[in-house]
Amino acid sequence: MKVSLKKYTLPLKHTFSISRESHDFQDSLIVALELHETTGYGEATSNPYYSITVESMMKEIKAIRKELEAFNFTTPEVFHQFLTGKGLTNFAVCALDLAAHDLYGKLQNKPLYQIWGTDIQTYPTTNYTIGIASIEKMVSKMKETPWPIYKIKLGTDDDVAIVRELRKHTDAVFRIDANCAWTFEETIHNAPLLKDLGVEFLEQPLKADDWSGMEKVMHKSVLPIIADESCIVETDVEKCGLHFNGINIKLTKCGGLTPALRMIKKAKEMGLKVMVGCMTESTVGISAIAQLLPQLDYVDMDGAMLLKKDIASGVEITKDGIVQFPKIAGSGVTLW
Repeated sequence: MKVSLKKYTLPLKHTFSISRESHDFQDSLIVALELHETTGYGEATSNPYYSITVESMMKEIKAIRKELEAFNFTTPEVFHQFLTGKGLTNFAVCALDLAAHDLYGKLQNKPLYQIWGTDIQTYPTTNYTIGIASIEKMVSKMKETPWPIYKIKLGTDDDVAIVRELRKHTDAVFRIDANCAWTFEETIHNAPLLKDLGVEFLEQPLKADDWSGMEKVMHKSVLPIIADESCIVETDVEKCGLHFNGINIKLTKCGGLTPALRMIKKAKEMGLKVMVGCMTESTVGISAIAQLLPQLDYVDMDGAMLLKKDIASGVEITKDGIVQFPKIAGSGVTLW
């Protein structure tokens, strides 16, 4: 099996700001796995919050390149089990796992959702993310991309006022993501005000390790609470069940589609709502997320929509939120 690695710097349409950082470009690693003249593609983006760079991921993968190329590939699950014993970060594992799933589907000549026995006739609509900026800029972004569901990034001194102003310009559903920036008191104060403004749920209002605070929030908030930074790997799902109403799974954080499938199953058994989110990936990563759509309650897969320039074809999202799945099998990715 041939392994290829390439770094891309993805330009964003607008400066993307959340409560802890801002950026105009997103560095991303694309992994290609080639077997029997068929190539599968995977992706993982850099992330300063988790101290991940493209260079660090490439170094990890290059260190085991000979083992990867000698590996007798059969299924993504067996490959993932092999990877977890190599001491890689989950981000590096994710890029390899996504490539393995795309490769496997292409070798089977079936899209992944079909291999998993799911039907794409019904699926949730992705939200479109509005990063922190001046109110004028946030309104401008909404007008530029009219959408039925917006995820609003917050974490300022005037969060409710921002949402109140944005509400004047759209009837869309709002979802709020504070990225760990609020306190318990702020969350409980803001929740009823935001509910009256058409907010559907709150995502990760408190710090990731504030479990006691989150348990109190869940019992007192008038809005559902979805875990993000508190739900990284499979073992976090059960703990989140006592502190949140649902979880947001990130493929890069958990290590790819293989563990994400198990996390979805576990969350549903616990009665949690399930969301899968993106990390401003290109169409490579977004196409992998899209294969999970029939299994989800919510999805945040607008990463490629936020880019000024994409690097691949695959799943496409129309202006009315309809997902167009490619005719190519696997995740359906073709790198340009």
